[in-house]
Amino acid sequence: MVDKNLIHSLSVEDDEADAMILEALGQKVADGDMEELLADTIGDFKPGSLIQGKIIGRAGDDFLVELGLKSEGILDKTEFDDHHDVEIGDTVEVFLESVEGQGGVVEVSKRKADRIRGWEVVTAEKGEGDTVEGKVLRKIKGGLLVEIGVPVFLPASQVDIRRPQDIGVFLGQTIEAQILKVDEVRRNIVISRRKLIEDRRTEMRKTLLEKIEVGDIVTGTVKNIADFGAFVDLGGIDGLLHITDMSWGRVNHPSDMVKNEQKIEVKILNIDHEKEKIALGLKQKDPSPWQNIERKYPVNTRITGEVTNIMTYGAFVKLEDGVEGLVHISEMSWTRRINHPTELVQIGEETEVVVLDINQEKQEISLGMKQTEVNPWELVADKYPPGTVITGKVRNLASYGAFVEIEPGIDGLLHVSDMSWTKKIAHPNELLKKGDEMKCVVLEVDRNKQRVALGTKQLEEDPWVEAIPGAYQPGMIVMGKVTKVTNFGVFVELEEDLEGLLHISELADHKVEAPTDVVSQGQELEVKILRVDLDERKIGLSLKRAQWTSDQDAQAARQERKANAGAGGGFGGGGGGLGGLGDGGALGTDKITFGNK
Repeated sequence: MVDKNLIHSLSVEDDEADAMILEALGQKVADGDMEELLADTIGDFKPGSLIQGKIIGRAGDDFLVELGLKSEGILDKTEFDDHHDVEIGDTVEVFLESVEGQGGVVEVSKRKADRIRGWEVVTAEKGEGDTVEGKVLRKIKGGLLVEIGVPVFLPASQVDIRRPQDIGVFLGQTIEAQILKVDEVRRNIVISRRKLIEDRRTEMRKTLLEKIEVGDIVTGTVKNIADFGAFVDLGGIDGLLHITDMSWGRVNHPSDMVKNEQKIEVKILNIDHEKEKIALGLKQKDPSPWQNIERKYPVNTRITGEVTNIMTYGAFVKLEDGVEGLVHISEMSWTRRINHPTELVQIGEETEVVVLDINQEKQEISLGMKQTEVNPWELVADKYPPGTVITGKVRNLASYGAFVEIEPGIDGLLHVSDMSWTKKIAHPNELLKKGDEMKCVVLEVDRNKQRVALGTKQLEEDPWVEAIPGAYQPGMIVMGKVTKVTNFGVFVELEEDLEGLLHISELADHKVEAPTDVVSQGQELEVKILRVDLDERKIGLSLKRAQWTSDQDAQAARQERKANAGAGGGFGGGGGGLGGLGDGGALGTDKITFGNK
C-alpha cells in the first residue's frame, strides 16, 4: 500500500521541496512516472536494506539524514570514524533498521551499512588462506578485533608464534594476517597472524639454511631469554646463543648481555640441517684471550687481580677480561686453617696472586695467595731442630695422638706411641685434654709434608735400656696384678706403667676356652718370665710354668728335708754315742741350710 504521506510529500509545489525531491528520488520524479517510482521506492525501503541518504542538518551532535521517506533518519556521531569531517550535503549509505522508529524517526545505521559493503568487498576479493591487512581496534574476550574492511576476530593464541604476555601491546597497530575461516551465514571471519608468520618463516628458514655457513657473521633479533642463553631470530629460524658463548668473561645471566628485541651480530658456530638447529656465538667474533696465555702469564708470575666469585672450595680471580684463575682454599695461607674463603677475601677485592699452573686446553689457571709470602715451614727445620724441647698447647685430640701448637699456625703431632715408654695408651685422652700446656721434644721435621713429630717419653730415660733388663730376666718368678682380660690372654701389671702379656696358652696345662675361666680382673698372680723382648718392648709371662716351678721346688724341698732329717738322726745318734754331738750337729745344720738354698 502506498504511503499517503509520501505521496503528499512528492506533490508539494514549493520550489525548495521540489528540488529536494528531485535530488532525493531522481529523474523518475521529474518525468512524472509516479506510480513506478512509488512501487520501486516501497520495494527498496524495507528494513534490512541499504539506501542512499543525504546529510541535511544537525540535531545537537547527531546528524539528520534525508532518505526520501516520510521522516528523516538520525545518525549518531559515533557512526562516523571522525564526525568532525562530516558536512551538510554529504551523501551517506545507511542500513535501514526500522521504518517506524520511536517518535516517527526512521532508524538507520551507517556502520552496519559500511560493514555490509565491506563484507561484500572482502569476501569478493579474499578467501580462506589469503593474506589481509588491518588495524587492531580493541581487545575482546579471547583475542583482538581487527578492522580489515570489516571487523574480524584474531584469537589470542594466533597473535604470535610465542603468545605475548599482554596482547594489548598490538592495539592501534596495523598488522598482516591470514584468513583461517569465513562464516558466510554469520558473517564472521577468523584470522591468524601466527599462521602467516609461520608460513613465511618456513620459507625463510629453507632459504636461510641453504645460504648460511659455519663461520658466517649474521644479524638477528633477540626473541627470548632463558637462564641458559638467548634465542635469536635470524629471519625464519631461531638460533641459540648459549650463555657460555656470550663472553670470554664470566656472565651471571644472559640478560646481563642482551635484551629482548635487541639486534645483535652473531657468529654461526654449528648448523644441524636435519633438526634445523643453529648454535650461535657472540664472544667468538673476537680473538680468545686464552691464546698464548702461557706466554702472557708464565708459571710463578705474580699479578694482581679482582675477586669475581667465591665458592666453598676457593675464590675466582680475574686477571683480565675473559681470563679467570682459581685460588683453591688450600693455597690461601701457609699456616691459617681456612674454613671458607670469605675469611680472607671478598668479591670485588683486589688481591695479589701467583700463577701455579695453566691448562690451556681446559682454559684453567691455578693461582695461589700464600705463595706471595715466605713459607714459614721453610724456617721450622732451622728454628726447631730435632731434640729441641718446646712448650705448647694441646689444640686437638685424635685417636692416634694429640696436635700440639708450637707457634701460631704450626702444629706438631704427639703420637700415642711417643707418650710413654712402658704404658699402653689406647687414646690420648687417657693422659691429655684439649687446652693442656705441655712439654714436648721435637723428634723430626718434614718440610715437604709440613709435619713436625713430637714426643714426651723422650724427655725421660728409656727404662728398657737398663732398668727393665736388670730387674726382669727370663726364668724369674714375679708377682703381678691382672689389669686387662682379652680373648687371647691377659695383661699383668708388674709395676706401675709396666705390663707383661700372659697368653691364653700359658694359663694352665689343660686347654683354656676363655681366660676368665682361670683368672679374673684385679687378681694377683705369681707368674714366670718367659722372655724379655727389648726391641719390641714386651715381656712374655706364664702362669702354668710358675706353678710347675713352685710344685717342683716344693717336692724337692720335701725330699731334701726328709733325707736330711734321716741322716742327721744317725749322725746325731752315733755322735751321741761317741760323745761327738757338736760335730754331728754342725753337719746336720749345714745340709738344711743348703737345702733351703
